[in-house]
Amino acid sequence: QTNAKVSLLHVVDHLPPLGFGEEPLIAPDWMIPEQQLLDEAKKSLHNFADKHSLQNSEQQVALGTPHVEVVRIAEDKNIDLIVVGSHGRHGVRLLLGSTANGILHHAKCDVLAVRIKE
Repeated sequence: QTNAKVSLLHVVDHLPPLGFGEEPLIAPDWMIPEQQLLDEAKKSLHNFADKHSLQNSEQQVALGTPHVEVVRIAEDKNIDLIVVGSHGRHGVRLLLGSTANGILHHAKCDVLAVRIKE
């Protein structure tokens, strides 16, 4: 009715290998290559769009800290409203998860947090 444009974003959290002191840590065998994570995220986002009849939506995958990337991309694209799911299971953040909380406190546009039921 409003000719709104829907954009879907999946942010793959980048967790670099940690080392001690100045010794670099070689990535262990169990770490999945970033490109594989991004490819799987694109597939997952595409499946989500199909499941919810959002095939015409813009779909984007990014690598980084989720709340930072969501806020950055929203500003870059002049987004009016961010809709984010929240599990709300994290200690002092009982109402919102850490990602939703970070988005809420840093976004310049409106944010709608929707509780995700298990």
